[in-house]
Amino acid sequence: MSHDAHLAPIADGLFAWLPGRTGTWGMANCGLLVSEGQAALIDTPYDLPRTHALLDACAPVLGAAGARIGTAITTHSNGDHSYGLAALSDIEIIGTEDYLHALEHEPTPHQMHQLVNEMPQDQPTAWYLRRHFGRFQFEDLAVVPPTRTFSGQLELRVGAAEVRLVQAGPAHTDGDLWVHLPQHGVVFAGDLAFADDHPVHWAGPLDNVIDACLSILATGATVIVPGHGPLMTPADLHAHIDYLSWVRDQARTLHAQGVPAQAAAVHLIDSGRYAGLGLPERLAITVSTEYRHLEGETETPNLVSLVDAAARIALSRENPKVPGPRSSVEGSNVSPPYQT
Repeated sequence: MSHDAHLAPIADGLFAWLPGRTGTWGMANCGLLVSEGQAALIDTPYDLPRTHALLDACAPVLGAAGARIGTAITTHSNGDHSYGLAALSDIEIIGTEDYLHALEHEPTPHQMHQLVNEMPQDQPTAWYLRRHFGRFQFEDLAVVPPTRTFSGQLELRVGAAEVRLVQAGPAHTDGDLWVHLPQHGVVFAGDLAFADDHPVHWAGPLDNVIDACLSILATGATVIVPGHGPLMTPADLHAHIDYLSWVRDQARTLHAQGVPAQAAAVHLIDSGRYAGLGLPERLAITVSTEYRHLEGETETPNLVSLVDAAARIALSRENPKVPGPRSSVEGSNVSPPYQT
């Protein structure tokens, strides 16, 4: 477990749980809102030990306020934001209506345990999953769905605090939402925004992710809590939108030139643009997502095959002797690395 995880105050009665880890998967940010004897969680960690660590950190805050957690808001169905719901009881859980559809395609904790621990270890996917997910304890976890769902927008109160939930999917997943706390000037963006690492988007298209980020900026919030990484300013989110727009535009250009998705992802990595971001191999997933929309595909993709593509890029970058997807773009008129 990361010893850097901490509960950071970001406004009166509002806290962010920041695991303090980038360059890996699954270390998601969460939130705690406390007002007039009531409290709400925004997302939960990936497994029970990390969720109990979060709840232990919340306990002194709740005790001082004479409050208990009565509501959990879950921004989307990915397990690193929702598996910890299994640690809660007698609580209202709020998500979008489309969250329930997304759950049909989300790996269960049991499946994650099998993928991490039982896949033959001579495969790149097994190496990659063990590296990034081997720290989590998926045993004895159960998926807990929302008890209350909505479409569009939902406004509620936690004590005296206004809470505005806005549906954004399909974007990162089919069932995304973001959380606006207007009295605090804060937005919890879920995985619509990532900081310090390349994002990964499963549903798309990227236009929807960009539109959601623009809507977040339009609130005038001064603090944005991304799904992963350090807190963001509006300027940080503007820069993230620029990144998303670049990936979208390059994917469209390369697709029109007949470049396969994985070759396109490697080409973007080799361009050196955004070299300071971690996990560049995740471009393999996001570019594939954008290609599916460009090709009009509606079938849910095989998530393991998407991760396998990312794993092969990561392994070949770490060990050049291991063959991976080609970085050259053969058989097309693609120019050297794009400049924008």
